[in-house]
Amino acid sequence: MSAGRRFAAPGLFSVTSMVMAVVVAAPLIALLWLAFGAAPADADGGALAHLFGTVLPRYALTTALLALTVLAVVLLIGVGAGWLVAAYEFPGRGALAWLLVLPLAMPAFVMAYAYTDFLETYGPLQVWWRELTGLQVGQYWFPDIHSWRGAGVFLGLALYPYVYLLARAAFAERNASLAEAARSLGLSPRQVWWRVIWPVARPAVAAGSALAMMETLADFGTVSYFAVDSFTAGIYRAWQGMGDRVGAARLAAILVVVVVALLMIERRQRGRMQFHARQPRPAPRQRLSGWAAWRATLLCVVPIVLGFVLPASLLLRASLGVETGIDARLGQWVFNTALLSACGVAVVLPLAIVTAYAARLSNAWPLRVALSLANTGYAVPGVVLGVGLLILSGAVGRALTPLTESLGLPMLLAGGSAVAVVYAYAVRFFSVAFQGVDAGLKRISPSMDQSARSLGRRPYEVLRDVHWPLMRRTVGAAGLLVFIDCLKELPATLVLRPFNFDTLAVVTYQFASDERLAQAALPALLIVVVGVVPVVWLSRVALSDTR
Repeated sequence: MSAGRRFAAPGLFSVTSMVMAVVVAAPLIALLWLAFGAAPADADGGALAHLFGTVLPRYALTTALLALTVLAVVLLIGVGAGWLVAAYEFPGRGALAWLLVLPLAMPAFVMAYAYTDFLETYGPLQVWWRELTGLQVGQYWFPDIHSWRGAGVFLGLALYPYVYLLARAAFAERNASLAEAARSLGLSPRQVWWRVIWPVARPAVAAGSALAMMETLADFGTVSYFAVDSFTAGIYRAWQGMGDRVGAARLAAILVVVVVALLMIERRQRGRMQFHARQPRPAPRQRLSGWAAWRATLLCVVPIVLGFVLPASLLLRASLGVETGIDARLGQWVFNTALLSACGVAVVLPLAIVTAYAARLSNAWPLRVALSLANTGYAVPGVVLGVGLLILSGAVGRALTPLTESLGLPMLLAGGSAVAVVYAYAVRFFSVAFQGVDAGLKRISPSMDQSARSLGRRPYEVLRDVHWPLMRRTVGAAGLLVFIDCLKELPATLVLRPFNFDTLAVVTYQFASDERLAQAALPALLIVVVGVVPVVWLSRVALSDTR
């Protein structure tokens, strides 16, 4: 069997994985049913026609510009910092290696709140500038952060750790012998990087970039706070402002189609470029000295300051200014947030491992279609996803009502239950775990599977004994990303949470919506504090290979 071919997965393993993917995609299927299967009497389509004829082109253009801005920021910081930390020794590298992940604990909409107060006309920065120069408002230029450019920069600062984590792990596992062979053939260090090192790391960088792009497409908090007319804003406007849920569902379906197309293009391109390291010998890090060393330190410090230290300091300053004291419900909010996030990881990670491994074993088109649809959940706005789950739970509830009533069982997937919230997390963040696990599997040569199978190992034994030791750091990174995303998730939690079961993100949103930004500062800061714990743990333990 050639290295490029895949094994045929046993029927039970393949079918089980496909069922898992379909379960994850079920709310999206319900959403598509609402969009295209509802009776014409359910909606006149007027709002949808109005959007197509007036504002939809602007939504599409703004979303494209926003996504390109975020992509540029996450690639510049994520790949650059990942390479510096994995390949070089410089002052402060050991601490910076894990500090660079801290912006992942800072929700983009929280960063927007903090920076808006800081950068406004009468914020501390412009007040200081006027006092220093003697200029008045209107006599000097200052960038307008309430634009797609500002939203793109802040989203990029919050999302670059997606690329950094995966790129850092990939660069750390680079094969020293391949680089040495390339140098012996006369290639310059720059040519070695582009022709040997970058192709091996590219699948991981592509996976991180895909996650950042889908998070950008699904973001509502940041773009709404900055009044950016993104595609997601159009969906919310049709759903809530115009009251046309079928029209909004059709707009969301367009977004799903776009995401599926992007995922298929990326996976097809990546599938044509197979790079595997055989018996890798990790390359030693090069020690920098002089200005080059301090420049590397500075380049790593800047994104930490902009993406974490400064907004966290602004939140701390605002929370200390609250005169009403600490809310007695704060401990319960922290517990609810941590519990739901941990449950989300416990559900999503096994699903991702099983389905990613099944995709490695089998190229069957039903599994590919199911996985493509399941991976789009990350780009669907949370409220729309929540409504899709409500539609699904309503249909299932009607079908199972006789059984549940006869047995006296509750309807676990009904809106207003913790199970529904965790299910929404599984749909929303399945792609986060799947992309990371799949990138880890892509770096393992198919010849290792062939060798294990030739020795009589069954597929699950190959996964347990061969793949797991090689990819557990990548799986740990994927678990971290899921946990942090669950911490920060707002719209679906707001729609589906049980009564009087608030999370830190929900209360932050509620306080900010009531213009109580000082009260919102403390729960927002606690989102960061709770998220920092797994960030530090994973960076210093699970990814200790880059030390």
